[in-house]
Amino acid sequence: MSGILDLLNSDLGKTLISGVAGQTNQPQEKTQSVLTMALPVLMQAMKRNASTPEGAAGLMNALSSKHDGSILDNLGGLFNSGVDDNVLNDGSKILGHVLGGKQQAVTNTLGAKSGMDAGSVAQILKVAAPILMGVLGKQTQQNNVSNAGGITDLLGGLIGGNSAGQEQSFLESILDADGDGSVVDDVAGMVLGGSNKKGGLGGLLGGLFGK
Repeated sequence: MSGILDLLNSDLGKTLISGVAGQTNQPQEKTQSVLTMALPVLMQAMKRNASTPEGAAGLMNALSSKHDGSILDNLGGLFNSGVDDNVLNDGSKILGHVLGGKQQAVTNTLGAKSGMDAGSVAQILKVAAPILMGVLGKQTQQNNVSNAGGITDLLGGLIGGNSAGQEQSFLESILDADGDGSVVDDVAGMVLGGSNKKGGLGGLLGGLFGK
C-alpha cells in the first residue's frame, strides 16, 4: 500500500496542491511544504484517536457515511468553482476533533517550519482535511476495512508503519507540543535537517527543508 506522502506525487496530489494553493492564495511550493508535513501529522493524530474503541468506532462511522471518498471524484470541479463553506466548515470540525487542544500548537509549528503565517496554514488544513478523509474513506473500501484493528493498521500503513524512530518522534512531538516550540524545534531540526535517509518521511522532509 502506498503511503500518504505518495499521494502528493500523484495526479490527484498535484490537483490537491494547486487547488489548495489557489484557494488560499499561497505559493504552490509553500503549500506543498505545509501538506507534506501536515498530512502525516493528521494521520498520526487519527491513529491515536482510533486506538480507543470509541475513537475507532467514530472514525469508522464517519468514513462509511459522510467521508466515503466521493469528494475525490471531482476535485478539479471543487477547486474551479471555489471550495464552498460546507467543505471548509467540515474541515474545521475534522481538525477540532482530530487535534483537539493541540490544533493551535500544530498550526504554529507547521507555519514556523514552512515559513508561512499560522492563519494561512490553518486555511490550508481546513481545505485539506475533508480531502484526506476522502482518501481514507476510499482506502477503507478498497481494503475492506470493517473493524477497529483494521482502521488502525490502515492508518499505520499510510503513515509508514516501519518509519524510523526519528520520524515517529517528529510526529509525536508536534502533537505533544505545549506551545513553547522548544522540543518541537529540537526534534524537527533533527528530522528536517539531519536525516540522511532517502526514503520515508524524514528523507522527503529533509529534502524539502534541510537545504
